[in-house]
Amino acid sequence: MCAGDEEGVDRDTGAVHVRFYAELGDFLAPERRGREFTHACPAGNAVKDLIEGLGVPHTEVDLVLVNGRPVDFSHKLRDGDRVSVYPVFEALDISSVTAVRPEPLRVVRFAADVHLGRLAGYLRLAGFDTLYRNDWSDQELAATAVRERRILLTRDRGLLMRTVVTHGHLVRETRPRAQLREILDHFDLWRSLRPFSRCSVCNDLVEEVSKAEVESSLPPRTAAHYQEFRRCRGCGRVYWKGAHYRSLLELFMPGQPPSELV
Repeated sequence: MCAGDEEGVDRDTGAVHVRFYAELGDFLAPERRGREFTHACPAGNAVKDLIEGLGVPHTEVDLVLVNGRPVDFSHKLRDGDRVSVYPVFEALDISSVTAVRPEPLRVVRFAADVHLGRLAGYLRLAGFDTLYRNDWSDQELAATAVRERRILLTRDRGLLMRTVVTHGHLVRETRPRAQLREILDHFDLWRSLRPFSRCSVCNDLVEEVSKAEVESSLPPRTAAHYQEFRRCRGCGRVYWKGAHYRSLLELFMPGQPPSELV
């Protein structure tokens, strides 16, 4: 059968040689990261079954090469095949060389699971259309993401393995601000930021309003100290450059000189 099988591979079953690249190694045991390894695989198994059987959600994969040629998830494997698996290139259209996933989402929109409420708020404040409900079931979340062509963000690997889900990302970081930076880095979104253009509560757009239009609803200290305001077109929430404004700008614009963060 396959020469050079790792210990424990059933030679009567067959085997393939697999390598996962870049951050896909996060899903593997340490000894399998950054190297090729041999894995038992009955002839005729689909590429998707191999990948998810090794713990990697298919939504994290954008390109699969078998013996150097691009294949889709339904491709049937043969004994001795060499399988190379590459991560999502959401910011780069590689459709000319892969049929693994639908085309990258040119308009980036998100749907976040129930454990990512603060991340959803930060993404909205950064200007990204992000759906979030704390009462969504996994089935409802997955269906909404697919129906509205959104990238599903979750900490649940199993949720991304649902066949219906086409675009998703397993959030590795645990702290909300670090999670935001992870998403902006992963999807190459830093140049797409539009800070404070969306409501952190309801996700609708906000617009500038005069102080006179909102003054009656402001706390007295706020009305006395601030002159510029924005109001959500959906829920009516009013925003101003309060105590958290500079902190958030530093989050959205790291490395900018203090004079620019006003």
